[in-house]
Amino acid sequence: MADIRIGVWQDQPDLKFLDEILAMPGGEAAAACIQCGTCSGACPTVRDMDSSPREIVALVRAGYRDRVLRSNTIWMCASCYACYVRCPKEIKITDFMYKLKQMAMRAGYKSPASKRAQVLAKKFAGNIRWLGRSNEMWLLVKYFLSTNIFDALKYAGMGLSLLATGRLEMLPKKSKSASEVRKIIARSREGEAMRQ
Repeated sequence: MADIRIGVWQDQPDLKFLDEILAMPGGEAAAACIQCGTCSGACPTVRDMDSSPREIVALVRAGYRDRVLRSNTIWMCASCYACYVRCPKEIKITDFMYKLKQMAMRAGYKSPASKRAQVLAKKFAGNIRWLGRSNEMWLLVKYFLSTNIFDALKYAGMGLSLLATGRLEMLPKKSKSASEVRKIIARSREGEAMRQ
């Protein structure tokens, strides 16, 4: 039976794509993967992905840049490392997905999943730069103000419960090391710019 998704993706294989992936830190996952599917079986969000993690690695190897960078899979990764702890080759597929997200953002790829995920990632990074740590309350406030404030109503009950049990902090607390965190982020960006 033909893959019904073929019509959605219009790209041709780009043989330079695999070389780009292999050259980046964490990119060795594309070469080391034995395509066993353990990552896909372990993934708690695989049901919401348009391609499984195993398929993403196979598409990278085949050179399908557009399919990979437009895929919602890279945005649905929960960064839980369930794939890594079960992988027989000890591949950090979560780190690999993160690198693919970075590539997609830099290249301007958009998908319904990526729009909200990019907003969340940017707000999270902003919180880290500001506070030197994460503050879930302010992250959620900034996220919902940037996407759809009415979506926050769906989570109001859970939020109130977390507040009542002290699991959610109302006021942001700056880390004592916030300035050091900003320096680390700046050095990381400089290193990334030098690699490109």
